[in-house]
Amino acid sequence: MVETIIRDINAVAWGLPMLILLLGTGIYLTAGLGFMTMRKVPRAVSLLFSGVSGRGEGDIAPFKALMTSLSATIGTGNIAGVATAITLGGPGALFWMWITALFGMATKYAEGVLAVRYREQDDQGGFSGGPMYYIRNGLGPRYGAFATGLAFAFALFGATAGFGLANTVQSNSVAQVLTDNAGIPWWVTGIVLMLVVGAVILGGIKRIADTAGAVVPVMAISYIVMSLIVISLNLSAVPDAFGVIFDSAFNGASAAGGFAGATVWAAIRFGVARGIFSNEAGLGSAPIAHAAAKTNEPVEQGLVAMLGTMIDTLIVCTMTGLVIVLTGVLDSGVSGASLTSMAFGAVLPGGEWVVTIGVVVFATTTMMGWAFYGERCVVYLFGTRGIMPFRILWVLAIPVGAGADLGLIWLIADTLNAFMAIPNLIGLLLLSPVVFALTKDYFARDRQRTDATEAS
Repeated sequence: MVETIIRDINAVAWGLPMLILLLGTGIYLTAGLGFMTMRKVPRAVSLLFSGVSGRGEGDIAPFKALMTSLSATIGTGNIAGVATAITLGGPGALFWMWITALFGMATKYAEGVLAVRYREQDDQGGFSGGPMYYIRNGLGPRYGAFATGLAFAFALFGATAGFGLANTVQSNSVAQVLTDNAGIPWWVTGIVLMLVVGAVILGGIKRIADTAGAVVPVMAISYIVMSLIVISLNLSAVPDAFGVIFDSAFNGASAAGGFAGATVWAAIRFGVARGIFSNEAGLGSAPIAHAAAKTNEPVEQGLVAMLGTMIDTLIVCTMTGLVIVLTGVLDSGVSGASLTSMAFGAVLPGGEWVVTIGVVVFATTTMMGWAFYGERCVVYLFGTRGIMPFRILWVLAIPVGAGADLGLIWLIADTLNAFMAIPNLIGLLLLSPVVFALTKDYFARDRQRTDATEAS
């Protein structure tokens, strides 16, 4: 009965109104910014690499802030989530994931801008920011108790949701894939993950950022390279693959074979839902990492932040989707990570290990990144005295998840994630004039600097 009730709540929480709110917020912010987020990608890339060490106040370099954010978002959603979206919505779901990401870049940009603009320092000198702070500090003077309640709600859901999708579910995924492919007992996986993740997160944001800065680029590039190898071996079929994706996006998936029941609405629904699940634009998690960046320019960190959505969905998820469509496994009846594994294995000898290793590494870094998110929510609620108890609980939950049946936990955590998004999106919409004003001021000053340089 409890599971039925939660499932009904989940269906409402992630129903059409939520998808409209998430995508609509991105469209509104994109239009309000004059499509700046699509035009300024080269500038964002330049800022990312020029800010490897950081300039200004903060705990970690802008580059490492992005890597910390990506460590939490590049995960099983990029492997299993894409496969599930294509299974349920047809190949056209990939197109709607792209659309979600294009507008989600503006959402992630706004989150990064506000995170730096309204961040605070705790009593240990660490920088804390994210939706709970920009809702309280940005909306509080005008909206009073309403803003306080929204900020509290986000922090509460953020502190608890991670124990599901970002902790126990991740450790369970790793344990299952290693048991299936390597015969490793779940409890061995659970203990090893507990020790590895614990050694990193007990060192705080700087150690998490250092680990993310070293691991995330390597794991992402390696996965992309292996995907490109598969794509290159099927290069002549790439135009047809894109044709199937576009046709399915607008005409349903009947032409793709095996997906006669996948309508255009199914493609939109699962493309948008899985796209947001993958890149977390609008969820409010990523700005918690970006608030720790060493920068005094909110707009610059916003530009760096938006690259996370582009890398996660437009690049990594696209690689997974193309591999699945190109390798002819759509009619296999398999779904999730198993479908992606089958796709790689169909072309590369031992290709299934690409997915196995990807799941292990992606899931492990997700646990590290989300540990920081949850910790900052706890600091907002209880102060710095809550840091160590939270870290200990986080580490102890890992082996529990490795061997548990997580059906109900997954459902609860997924619902809590939706509850995180609601106060964050309300905050973004109400604070959008601040984002627009800061952006206009930054680029006006940027033009003045450029004109002065040319004049000299």
